[in-house]
Amino acid sequence: MRISKHRGVLAGLAAVSLLVAACGSDDAEPAAEPAAEPVAEPAAEPAAEPAAEESCTTPDEVSLQLQWFAQAQFAGYYAAVDQGYYADHCLEVTIIEGGVDIVPQTQLANGDVDFALAWVPKALASREAGADIVNIAQIFQRSGTLQVSFKDKGITSPADFAGKKIGNWGYGNEYEIFAALGAEGLDPAADVELVGQNFDMVALLEGEIDAAEAMTYNEYAQVLEAVNPDTGELYTADDFNVISYEEYGVGMLQDAIWADGARLASDAAYKDIAVRFVAASMLGWAHCRDDVQGCADIVLGVGPTLGASHQMWQMNEVNKLIWPSANGVGYTDEAAWNQTVEISQQTPNLEGTTVLTAAPDAGAYTNEIVEAAWALAGAGGVDLFGEGYSPMSVTLNEGGN
Repeated sequence: MRISKHRGVLAGLAAVSLLVAACGSDDAEPAAEPAAEPVAEPAAEPAAEPAAEESCTTPDEVSLQLQWFAQAQFAGYYAAVDQGYYADHCLEVTIIEGGVDIVPQTQLANGDVDFALAWVPKALASREAGADIVNIAQIFQRSGTLQVSFKDKGITSPADFAGKKIGNWGYGNEYEIFAALGAEGLDPAADVELVGQNFDMVALLEGEIDAAEAMTYNEYAQVLEAVNPDTGELYTADDFNVISYEEYGVGMLQDAIWADGARLASDAAYKDIAVRFVAASMLGWAHCRDDVQGCADIVLGVGPTLGASHQMWQMNEVNKLIWPSANGVGYTDEAAWNQTVEISQQTPNLEGTTVLTAAPDAGAYTNEIVEAAWALAGAGGVDLFGEGYSPMSVTLNEGGN
């Protein structure tokens, strides 16, 4: 099985720890002991910390561009700062918030940041347009995109989109909707009314659209945080029909860590930093799997727009997209990658264009960095698979407070 194969790689990659040269120094020192194979532990066990690099004198400065504003979607990176995982790997990481007008992969391609988070289809479109960027760690293993409607609309599958007003965000976030329409033989230009939607659920709640695009970890929570005017109580899941594009079979890979391809190929120091950055980020995500409340609190300390119960919900839902990670956290699964590429090539939008005109070359992603990072992150016995992971139950409060 692939799991066993990769676990063998984890142990065998101890030698790759030579990549982790003494940062701030040109003299690389091998690790004192080979990295042990990670052992799956129950989710209740907190992530262990690797031994700090004793030879670290001057941490390497690293910048990470987020896709959006600070929220638990990015908790693993904030946790890696807060818990000292980046520092343990001789890194000083600056996390840069995103926004509506910020394209992370463009920031990366322009040399403004060292690493960026981006959905795979969007980043591949930029790569096809000339951006030399590479997916070095596929953090989210599953799509979190939903279509949410009130039950009285009778929308239980994409086939029911016919004749309805279907909200979507645009900006490259809508291709799972187009793929689902195509699978049902529906013409997006004639059989449905596609309506531009803000990144919230106001249009759904006010009856302007029949179904709203949502992420499991964000917008769906917003409707459950809203008061039903007919009852005076919060809406519940029983009030809505929810379509998961992942479950429907057209899920596309989302949050991944992208690196500068030219620097990876030519700059050994940058490649070494990439391994350490991914390893420390893995530890951050393992910590957030094992301490949901603690990571929600870390994010709250950064000052997000949405409140405490919303961040708890988001942390719990994001964990579901990462864990369990059958091949090991950060590993890019070939089948999931190919599905994303096929949808990107074969699904036209309203203008008849597709995300990609051709399949990306083999260098668009690599598991080399992840496999080297496993040898570091797993050295402390950290569970990098999450086989024992079990989500928790989260109670939302009005307005996400």
